[in-house]
Amino acid sequence: MSQPRTGFLPGLVTAIPIALGYFPIAFSFGVAATRAGLTATEATMLSLVIYAGASQFLALVLLTSGAPVLVSAVTLMAMNLRHLVYGPALLKQAGDDARTRWAGAWGFWLTDETFAAALGGLARGKVRFSEPFMAGLGLGAYAAWVSGTALGAWAGGGVLDAWPSVSAGLGFMLAALFLALLLSILTRAQVPVIVVAGVVTVLGTLFVSSTTGILGGILAGSLMGLVRR
Repeated sequence: MSQPRTGFLPGLVTAIPIALGYFPIAFSFGVAATRAGLTATEATMLSLVIYAGASQFLALVLLTSGAPVLVSAVTLMAMNLRHLVYGPALLKQAGDDARTRWAGAWGFWLTDETFAAALGGLARGKVRFSEPFMAGLGLGAYAAWVSGTALGAWAGGGVLDAWPSVSAGLGFMLAALFLALLLSILTRAQVPVIVVAGVVTVLGTLFVSSTTGILGGILAGSLMGLVRR
C-alpha cells in the first residue's frame, strides 16, 4: 500500500490537473478584462489580489457597469462566504495534530478546486495534511491563474473573436472542473445534501437572483448536512 503524499512537491503535482483547467479560464478572463477597457496590468492585478475565479468575471461586470464600490464589495463578499468554511473543514478532516502556523498564507490560495482536491485526497487516504503540501497545491493553481490572466490580457480583447465556440466553452470549464473534483469524493450519504442545495440554488436563482440562489443553496446544504450527521 502506497504511503500518503505530503510535502511541497507532491502538492505541486496534485495541482497539475487544476492548473490545466485554470489556465485557459484565466486566459479568457484576461481577454474579457481588456475587452472591457482594463489595461493588461489592471487585469493581472485583479487576479493577483482578488483570485476568486468566477467572481472575478462578476467583479469585471460590476466595475465596468458603474456599480457603486460598496455594492460591488458586498456582492463579491456574499458570493465568496463559502470560503470561510473551507479551512475548518480541511483541518477537521486532517485531525487535531494538523499545524496551522502558516494558515494565513496557504489559506489565501484555498479555492473551490484546491479545497476539493485536498479534502478528497485526505478522505481517500492518498494525502497526509501538511502546510508544505497545501502551499504547493495552492501555489501551483495560483500561478496558473495569474499567468493565464496575464497572457490573455497581453494578447488583447479581440484574440478569441475568430473562435466564438472556444470562447463559449472556456466559460464552462471552471464549473466542469469543480464538478469533476466533486464527483471524485461523492458518496451516497452526500446525495440528499447535494440535491437540497441544488434545488434551493436553482429556485433562488430563477425567482429572486443568482446571489440569493447561491447563498440559499449554501445555507440549505449546510443545514441539511448538520441534520444528517
